[in-house]
Amino acid sequence: MAMQTTAADEIEQLMRLHPKGFDLSLDRIRALLDRLGNPQDRLPPTIHIAGTNGKGSATAFCRAMLEAAGLSVHVHTSPHLVNWHERFRLGQKGKRGALVSDAVLVDAIRRVADANGGAFITVFEILTAVTFVLFSEHPADAAIIEVGLGGRFDATNVMTHPAVSLIMPVSLDHQAYLGDRVELIAAEKAGIIKRGTPVIIGYQEQDAARDTILATAQRLGCDVSVYGQDFHAHEEHGRLVYQDESGLDDLPLPQLPGRHQLANAAAAIRALKAAGFDLPVQQIERGLQNAEWSGRMQHVSSGPIMDQAPEGAEIWIDGGHNPAAGQVIAEMLAEQEEKRPRPLFLISGMINTKDPVGYFSAFAGMARHVYTVPVTGSDAGIDPVLLAEDAASAGLSAQPALNVAQAMRLMRKDWPDLEAPPRILIGGSLYMIGDVLADNGLTPT
Repeated sequence: MAMQTTAADEIEQLMRLHPKGFDLSLDRIRALLDRLGNPQDRLPPTIHIAGTNGKGSATAFCRAMLEAAGLSVHVHTSPHLVNWHERFRLGQKGKRGALVSDAVLVDAIRRVADANGGAFITVFEILTAVTFVLFSEHPADAAIIEVGLGGRFDATNVMTHPAVSLIMPVSLDHQAYLGDRVELIAAEKAGIIKRGTPVIIGYQEQDAARDTILATAQRLGCDVSVYGQDFHAHEEHGRLVYQDESGLDDLPLPQLPGRHQLANAAAAIRALKAAGFDLPVQQIERGLQNAEWSGRMQHVSSGPIMDQAPEGAEIWIDGGHNPAAGQVIAEMLAEQEEKRPRPLFLISGMINTKDPVGYFSAFAGMARHVYTVPVTGSDAGIDPVLLAEDAASAGLSAQPALNVAQAMRLMRKDWPDLEAPPRILIGGSLYMIGDVLADNGLTPT
């Protein structure tokens, strides 16, 4: 009897057959979807989310608010942290959506691969086609689809009628593919905008990014709402005050930590309204309090990692990896420092497509020391010795370590007389975060 293969086996086989990396074009996936009967045209009302940072938060908020209303919600995100199944969450009426089962995923992958018939294609395109097949075959009230890279040529951008296009903060990342100026990257993200579809523009640090996206939306005759102009949010007396053209809502602060989450939550609320989901305020409240997002400012309080850490340590993990993400994380840790002062240590691994000096610069004057470690899940990992030099270039004290466990041992040995137990941020790469979650029994569900 033939051995039963898993979805991971099937994807591994595809990765041997098809090229790694990106090849930005929509022709291949359109041809494949055509052979599959164009499942992307049979989706429930879809929230399509692009942006450099904040996509995951917006996805988490949208999902949590819709599920709080008892609606079933499909969710596509990428990349995954531990298992491929994380990319495909299938909605369930009246309760939390569940990651696709292995048997269902295997079947969908095989059907898509058979339809492709060995033609030249990337694995990401095949998996995006799998998303459309799964989401079209399982009924749901809504779908949330996160853009993988860029927007204009992203494989998800074959949808012709999303319910809303939401563009979150844009900053420099993936410059080799998307351009080295923020307005070029914004133009790529704005490529998801469809004629006449509502557009929500989340908080943009740079006017050039906001203006580029706004110009595209206006040219395509879209109803557009801009954060800071048409809707906004601020904290008042420990509450989130949200305001748009329909009025003002007094809401609880989001469950996800950090001041930047106010703007992310506001963008999600406004996007749901634009998509036609007019939720009662009680369900918005529940959604804000129930939102969860693995691997992003996730507080770890149990597992082997706590045994390795110095006594009483506070551990956060975050996969943010570009300079803008570094600034957001640093701000959030500064908030923690105000509430409860502790010396900050970083354990960081990064891949070579990122800007490590830009990332580390956000922590200058904050971090006591940095331990740099290899990224085992990618062949593009930066050598820890070189990464320590990058951290030093950003003005930080740094040294390489073999892995997270050794970094913890060195911290205990080299810093025995700290004024308080350390606050430790493990981050810089989603691959690394995936390993930490897996090693600590925290696999996303």
